[in-house]
Amino acid sequence: MERGGNAIDGAIAANAVQGVVAPNTCGIGGDLFAMIHRPGDVAPAVLNASGVAGSGVSAEALRRSYTEMPYRHPWTVTVPGCVAGWAELSEKWGVVPLAWALEPAIELAADGFPVSDELSETLGQIQDLIRFQPSSAPLYKQGAAPVPGATIRRPGLAQTLEGIAAAGPDAFYRGMVADQIVAASAGGLTHEDLTAVSVDWVDPVGIDVFGLTAWTVPPNSQGYLTPAACWLFEQLDPPKDPGDPAFVHAAIEAYRAVAWERDDLVSDPATAPLDQAELLSPDRLGARLSSLSRDAAASWPAPAPAPGGTAFMCVRDDDGVGVSLIQSNFAGIGTGLSAGDTGVFLHNRGAGFNLIPGHANELTPGRRPLHTLSPTLWTRNGELRLLLGTRGGQYQPQLLLQVAAHLLYSDAPRAACQPDPRWQVEGWGPGGEPIVKVEQRTDPAVVAGLEARGHRVERVPDWNGGWGPVSLIGIDVDDVYAATDPRIAASAALMSD
Repeated sequence: MERGGNAIDGAIAANAVQGVVAPNTCGIGGDLFAMIHRPGDVAPAVLNASGVAGSGVSAEALRRSYTEMPYRHPWTVTVPGCVAGWAELSEKWGVVPLAWALEPAIELAADGFPVSDELSETLGQIQDLIRFQPSSAPLYKQGAAPVPGATIRRPGLAQTLEGIAAAGPDAFYRGMVADQIVAASAGGLTHEDLTAVSVDWVDPVGIDVFGLTAWTVPPNSQGYLTPAACWLFEQLDPPKDPGDPAFVHAAIEAYRAVAWERDDLVSDPATAPLDQAELLSPDRLGARLSSLSRDAAASWPAPAPAPGGTAFMCVRDDDGVGVSLIQSNFAGIGTGLSAGDTGVFLHNRGAGFNLIPGHANELTPGRRPLHTLSPTLWTRNGELRLLLGTRGGQYQPQLLLQVAAHLLYSDAPRAACQPDPRWQVEGWGPGGEPIVKVEQRTDPAVVAGLEARGHRVERVPDWNGGWGPVSLIGIDVDDVYAATDPRIAASAALMSD
């Protein structure tokens, strides 16, 4: 951006760097969603750069060996949409060449970068998963995970990125890199699948809540859960103190009232059972209110777990253009498979499918799977007010609900929205009661208040790294603010004069 690029160029550059220095979260072997606000636009533009299942996969074949969709399997490698998404964003609205935006990532991959605490720990945890992959060699130079601060170089990835900078997405979806992707997929993907990669500009879904309009990505993303839960929370009219047990209870109940339905409603848009405009219909959501109480936990089915390995970044430039971009390999580094020695680790986003015959989200060639990626963008009368997102798989809507309610509904200082204790609904107990995990420093009065309302509460260590980092840029008239998440050392916010 200092060289003349805009927010779109900056988001691409940041995403490319993240994929180099934190392959445990994202990379060009994964998918991408982006929301773009331009001054004067009533609604944001939304790019769906998520790939489809390969033409060689078969749910029937997997059912012979599995009762449910395998988590890490060569056939969970869907067509990676990230590179095609970068190219589309750059061509449509970037103002500098894509090659410029990729230069920082190429330099870091070629010359080296210091290993973060999180990357060091994660590489130790996944060594058995990836150590025999050709692209893993630079990550374990001494035969073990590098210590924090050690320098890693990724020459194979540098070469791959240089090819994309020089020749565009064809350098990824055709030629040597494509050969290695096809080989790693064990017959799931073909060269024709890769060359047919497509990205789609789609209409956002949105609802008026907290005095703003909350926008997100429609299915195949689960993103609608965040604004839906925010709307229900506001309807419950809890006190405006985030430290009040009634505030926390209302947020938990609002989330649970919609989370249970996700797997039935989120799928490839072509097979989704509900029109996307209905997902955030006040009439549809309002029917849940009669089951919700400020004094007791309601009974809802438990949602299925869906982990994630994701990077979210938001960018706003001097012209008021804002970008909410999220990119992922899904399960941390993904399948654990690399595309040869290209430096590309392949995602396992296909694990979002199921093997239920006839289901809208059944593994099917050419179909997009359920995605946990849930970026948001908030406006008032066409003016950008908030960019908000996080990593965290299925937990993204829970985290975003908590921060949005703090920033936009409560009377609490906005500086507390990141360090305040968080919670997560992990599942349901044997008796059907919700299990709410809270950070250790949560006020005992909040814990007691939740338990009195029927929640089963478990304390977990403070500053849980999996409960963030939430990233945000807020715009309050002429005041622009950002805040880092203290749960992750690598979380950063940069403000430029």
